[in-house]
Amino acid sequence: MRYLASFFLFLVSIHSSISGADDFLPARPMPAASLDPAASLTRIAIGSCFTPYGSDAIFGEIARQNPDAFLFMGDNVYARDESDDPELKSLRHAYGALAASQDFATLRADTPLIVAWDDHDYGKNDTGAAFVVREYSEQLFEHVWDLPSDDERRQRPGTYYSTMAGPEGQRVQIIVLDTRFFSSPYERNPDQAVGRYTRTQDPNQDMLGAAQWQWLESELNKPADLRILLSSIQVIAEGHYWESWAMMPVEQKRLYEVLSGTENLIIVSGDRHSAAIYSRSDVTPYPLYEMTSSSLNLPLTGWVDDPQDEPGPHRLTKPYYEVNYGMILLDWPNQEVRLELRDETSAVIAEQVISLDELRR
Repeated sequence: MRYLASFFLFLVSIHSSISGADDFLPARPMPAASLDPAASLTRIAIGSCFTPYGSDAIFGEIARQNPDAFLFMGDNVYARDESDDPELKSLRHAYGALAASQDFATLRADTPLIVAWDDHDYGKNDTGAAFVVREYSEQLFEHVWDLPSDDERRQRPGTYYSTMAGPEGQRVQIIVLDTRFFSSPYERNPDQAVGRYTRTQDPNQDMLGAAQWQWLESELNKPADLRILLSSIQVIAEGHYWESWAMMPVEQKRLYEVLSGTENLIIVSGDRHSAAIYSRSDVTPYPLYEMTSSSLNLPLTGWVDDPQDEPGPHRLTKPYYEVNYGMILLDWPNQEVRLELRDETSAVIAEQVISLDELRR
């Protein structure tokens, strides 16, 4: 397997050398296996928050689980320097380091990748639409994830997109939101006990931008037997004052209203350097579940000796602060979906079994 991964990296280096992409070096394309639209998905892995300057062993562990797809949910690299560099040199170096990972090459050689970005692979901590080089950052994203020339993300601003796989009765729709490119600033409040922000009352608050909101409503009208909504930041969690949809309450309410018009939907998210499963039954006609998985190799315990559990009014499981990833297991014959949080050895640390009937209005 190591030999195959090395050969895969060799092919990628040739691809990069002939693509005329010198402007992005040392970042280079990281192609992955293609998602077969006819294939029935039963094992979907998720993860977020990976520094390419740490251990990449978690990718090998995920690859050994033979997932049908891997949702890379944002903060997929961390630049060592996030100062205002119009050339994004540090971010390009971080992408280059990820491309050199043998275990990541092994994973993507056999596993389709569904990729979102969050602030650190967008280019600057907690940044949104005000990021002055966001267009160049998107070009870099499109380059490293080897998007084809006709990909919808190359045709418009933002990295949001959707894909569908599976036969009728087993159709899985994966909807990837872009919570960065169009986002208005978060409102700072240094007096918060758990976090740095507060719930803004700005009537002009915006998370997705007009075009993405319209697109999302259109996507949710497509027939699907299960929808996985990928938000790089948490949607349901309200026990903290870090970045989340809760910090923009008008936008959070709007999202709940949009999701009320569909069914068969669960949410996955990252960002927090901890993991947990959440649920609300009072915002949509069906129970709304969210699995947050973070971090792949940069857990909260890496810089906090004794993390204290934040309030969790909608949290179903105890937070987990070590290295983790998530698995979505689909049992089509029994019409069940199992959400699992796993540690770096793939031991299950938390789970939630959901009947697909439960997700219907």
